[in-house]
Amino acid sequence: MKKSDFFFDLPPELIAQTPLEPRDHSRLLHLNKETGEVSHHHFYDITSFLRPGDLLIVNDSRVLPARIYGVNQKGSPIEILLLNAREKDTWEMLVKPGKRAKTGSVLTFGDGLLVGEIVDITDEGNRICRFKYEGTSIYEVLDQIGQMPLPPYITEKLSDKERYQTVYSNEVGSAAAPTAGLHFTPELMQKIEDMGVKIARVTLHVGLGTFRPVKADDIKDHVMHCEHYHLPQKTADLINETKKNGGRVICVGTTSCRTVEAAAAKNFPLCEDDDSTSIFIYPGYKFKVLDGLITNFHLPESTLIMLVSALAGRENVLKAYETAIAERYRFFSFGDAMVVL
Repeated sequence: MKKSDFFFDLPPELIAQTPLEPRDHSRLLHLNKETGEVSHHHFYDITSFLRPGDLLIVNDSRVLPARIYGVNQKGSPIEILLLNAREKDTWEMLVKPGKRAKTGSVLTFGDGLLVGEIVDITDEGNRICRFKYEGTSIYEVLDQIGQMPLPPYITEKLSDKERYQTVYSNEVGSAAAPTAGLHFTPELMQKIEDMGVKIARVTLHVGLGTFRPVKADDIKDHVMHCEHYHLPQKTADLINETKKNGGRVICVGTTSCRTVEAAAAKNFPLCEDDDSTSIFIYPGYKFKVLDGLITNFHLPESTLIMLVSALAGRENVLKAYETAIAERYRFFSFGDAMVVL
C-alpha cells in the first residue's frame, strides 16, 4: 500500500487556528464503519452514538509547556523545545539556532528563573541540557515561563494555555495534546457517565514524532516513532469486563487506541502494563480491543489517517474527508471531530 493512497487535497483555510468555545460546540461527523455512510452533528450530540455498557478510553496525558525563549551567555536570543527528561533536571531538547548551543554553553530563561548548561549533543543534533532553577520543580518554572508547543500548522498564538489541554489531563509528559479529547467538557463527561457509559483512563505521552511525515513510498517501510504508555489495572479490568459482556470499547483519540492495542498485543485479556510502543496501525490490521473511535481530522498521508482507515476502510475514510471538506469542517488539532462506529 502506497503513501499516496492516503492523499487528499485540503484547502489551507480549513486548518483551524484557534479552538472553539464552548469546547463541545465543534462539529461532529459520524462515519458508519460498515457502510461508509456519513451524517452531520455537533460534538455535544456524541451521547446519541453511545449506549449503556459502552466503555470510553481517554488519554489523561498533560502537555508540557515546553517551548521556552531565552539567551545564551553572549546575550543572543535562543529558543528551545524540551523533548524528554533523561534524568532529574537533565533533558533532551531541540535548539534554534543550534550554532549558539555548543557543549558547555550556558542558557538563561525567564530572567534567571531557569538556567541550563549544554552537556552533550546527540547523533541527531539534539542537545542534552542540565538545568538549575528557582522553585521546587522544573515543572513549576515551566508553568511560569513556558509556552505550549503548538503544531507547526498553527500560526496564531494561544491566549489560554489550558485550551491545549483536555479537561481530564493529569499526567505531565506530552509534547503535543491528544486532541480528540479537547472537545469534552466536565458536564458532557458527567452526562455520558449518567447514561451508563463508563470512562477509563490510560496515559500515552505524545511525542513530536506524531507530526513526523511518512517518507517511504511503501507505508510498510515507515519506521514508527516510539512513545511511553501506562495502562492501569483498573482500566484493564474494565476493558476485559466490557468485552466479556458484549459492550463496545470506544477510544478517544489515536493515542488511546495505540495504547490498548499495544498492550493487547502482549497480553489478552489485558493486565496492567507500563511500556513503550512503536505500534503502526494501517489497513489490514485486526483490532483486538477497539470497536469505535472518536478522533479529529488528520493530515494527508499521515500515520493517523492510516489508523482510521484500518478501522473504517480507506475508501470510506477518504470519502468522508471529501464530504467534510465540501461541508467546510475545520481540520487538525483545533478542528472538528469524527466518530467512527
